[in-house]
Amino acid sequence: MSIAAIAFPAVDPVALRLGAFTVRWYGIAYLIGFIGAYCVMRWLVRRWGIRLSDDDLLSVVLAAIVGVILGGRLGYVAFYGEGYYWQHPGQILSTWDGGMSFHGGLIGILLAGLIAARAMGIPWLTLGDLGAVGAPIGLFFGRIANFINDELWGRATTAPWGVVFPGAGTLPRHPSQIYEALLEGVVLFVVLLWMATRSSHPPRGVIVGWFLTLYGVFRIFVEFFRQPDVQIGFLSGGFTMGQLLSVPVVAVGIAVVIWSHRRGLPEEGRSAQ
Repeated sequence: MSIAAIAFPAVDPVALRLGAFTVRWYGIAYLIGFIGAYCVMRWLVRRWGIRLSDDDLLSVVLAAIVGVILGGRLGYVAFYGEGYYWQHPGQILSTWDGGMSFHGGLIGILLAGLIAARAMGIPWLTLGDLGAVGAPIGLFFGRIANFINDELWGRATTAPWGVVFPGAGTLPRHPSQIYEALLEGVVLFVVLLWMATRSSHPPRGVIVGWFLTLYGVFRIFVEFFRQPDVQIGFLSGGFTMGQLLSVPVVAVGIAVVIWSHRRGLPEEGRSAQ
């Protein structure tokens, strides 16, 4: 008895070729994500009355790019490399070979935000709230790029929407990249945008707290449908590395939300301390 499945839409991972120079959809996804985040942050800065110039925001985005790339790569090396990259240090920065880690990128962007916030004299959590609303845009396009790249596919399934990925054999699999794009991208963006616009001065830190909480919950849920990384597989108890790393993200997010509501400090610009 054959299993109904959806054929993988074979989209070339390379969007543009100019001789030896290539532009990949994954790179375009990063670019769109950062541009989208900048536009959302710029709009919120004006809505919340925060005294940040366009040049300030551009500096923040540039710092975020460095934090995401370095943190994401080093996080992948530490969490998923199983010691391989310590034996081959020359390949640590080869982002095209092995991939990136969201959790490492999260640490990197938080550290970059801390440095940028201090340089500009703005509370760190205020900057975090701004970035948290725009971040799901990049998550959405990043997961779509994962789908196009035929990577990070889901576990085998008999569901009628299962997709036969060329790199994963002949069995239909959950399109877990699409699940993540919808939850971590669309749903998370809608929720955080609603929180950011229902009040002209939301409590400082509450949005970044909810970002961490909801992302962690969504990631833990989707990991039940996503094929674990081949070099690690399942951890003890049947859990995955993605789920293990997401548990502290949820815990920190809940703690930040509680702290923010108790403190009740509004987003009111550089003078807010």
